[in-house]
Amino acid sequence: MDSEPTPAPPVQTEPFRFNGSGGEYFGIWIVNLLLTLVTLGLYSPWAKVRRLQYFYRNTELAGAPFDYHGKPWSILKGRLIALGLLLIYHFATTYLSVWTAVALVLIALVMPWLLRNAFRFRAHYSSYRGLRFSFRGSLAGAYGVFLGYGALMFFTAYLAAPLFHQRLKRYQHGNACFGGSAFSFSAGVGRFYRTYLPFMVGFAVLFALAFLPIIGLSASAKAGGKPDPEAVAAAGFGFLAVFLFGALVLGPLFQAAIQNLIWNHTALGPHRFVSRLSGWRLLGITASNFVLVALTLGLFMPWAAVRVARYRASCTSLQVEGSLDAIVADAGVEVAALGEETAELFDIDIGL
Repeated sequence: MDSEPTPAPPVQTEPFRFNGSGGEYFGIWIVNLLLTLVTLGLYSPWAKVRRLQYFYRNTELAGAPFDYHGKPWSILKGRLIALGLLLIYHFATTYLSVWTAVALVLIALVMPWLLRNAFRFRAHYSSYRGLRFSFRGSLAGAYGVFLGYGALMFFTAYLAAPLFHQRLKRYQHGNACFGGSAFSFSAGVGRFYRTYLPFMVGFAVLFALAFLPIIGLSASAKAGGKPDPEAVAAAGFGFLAVFLFGALVLGPLFQAAIQNLIWNHTALGPHRFVSRLSGWRLLGITASNFVLVALTLGLFMPWAAVRVARYRASCTSLQVEGSLDAIVADAGVEVAALGEETAELFDIDIGL
C-alpha cells in the first residue's frame, strides 16, 4: 500500500517593519552632524555606526530586530585607504605621465579586493536574533564582476550597465549566508534589461534636453558671438529643471522597479522575499521630502530618512515555508565553525 505523500510545509508571510521615529532619530543625527563638523570628518565612522545601529535595531522581522556590530576604527581604516586611492587617482589624472597608467592599474587591481572585503564586513557585522550573516564570494568572482564587467560597462558607454548590475547582485546575494542557510539570486540578465530600458531612454532624453542649450551657447561663443545673459540664465535654469526631474521623478520610479526586481528574485534557502514597492508612492515621498528638507534648511532630513525606511520595510516581506525558528536553528549549526579566527578577516569597510 502506497504511503500518503508528506504534506508541504505551510507558507506564512512575515512582514518587515520599521519602528523608528523622526524625532528620535533627530537626536542621533544632529549629534553626528555636529561632531563630524567639529572633528573635520574624523568622527564620521562613529556617526555611521550609530546611524546603522539605529536603523538596524528598529527594523524587525517576525517581532525580532536586526543589529549592526561594525567597528568604527575598521571603517576609519577603510576610508583612509579609499582617500589614499582617491588622491592617487587625482594626481595621476591631473599630471599626466608614465605614472598615470601605473596608478590607474594599481587602483583597478586593488578595488575589487576592497569591495569584496566591504561585502564581507557588512555581512559579518550584521545579525538577526543574535546570529551573524556571512559572505563567501571568491576573490576571483570579485575581479570578474568589478574589473571585467565594470570595464565592459565603461567601454560600452554604460549600455552594459544592466549586465553589470545583474552580475553584481548575483555575486552579492548569491554568496551571502545566514548560518547554514544560503541566499540565492535567480533574476536573469534579460529581466534587468527590460527593467532598465525605459529608464535608459528617459535619462538619455533628459541628458539631451539638458545639454542642447549649453552646446548652442558654446557654438555661439566659438563663432565670435557674445552670449545673451538671458539665454545663459535660461540654459542654466533648464539644466537644473531637467536634473531635478530626473532625480525626483525618474529616480524614485527606477529605485522601486529595481528593488522589486532584486528582492522578488532573492531567497534564503526555501524562503522567498517579496517586494511590492510602488514607484509612484515612493516618488510622492521623495518629492515631499525634498520640499520639506529645503523649507527647513536641512533639518527635516532625519524625518525624511525615517519615512523612506518605514515605507520600504512596509512593502517587503519574507514568505517562510514552515517556521522562521527553523532558519535560526539551522543558522546555529555554523556559528561555532566561524569562530574567532575568522573575525580578523573582516576588518575593512570602504563603504561611505
